[in-house]
Amino acid sequence: MDKPAATVCFCRMDQQPQKHTTPASLTIDAVLVIAFFLFMYSIVAVHVPTTDPSMRLLWGSLCAACMSGVFWLCIQMFRVVFRAQCAARKK
Repeated sequence: MDKPAATVCFCRMDQQPQKHTTPASLTIDAVLVIAFFLFMYSIVAVHVPTTDPSMRLLWGSLCAACMSGVFWLCIQMFRVVFRAQCAARKK
């Protein structure tokens, strides 16, 4: 009873910004992340303290996957910042 009546606004929403993801950029990202995963696996697998090859494969892969996820995030953040800087220069 003490709340104001709900108002309806039919304002036009702003247009969504254009997405810059292309199949080529996805392919490049995939190749970079897979190459980084293989590189990191080759480094961390020798540091797993076991002689069992399946445990070395498991823990080396898990560690390399975690680092590859962080690498993927870094690639995405770099692209966003680079695109924003290029847009700021054009203005």
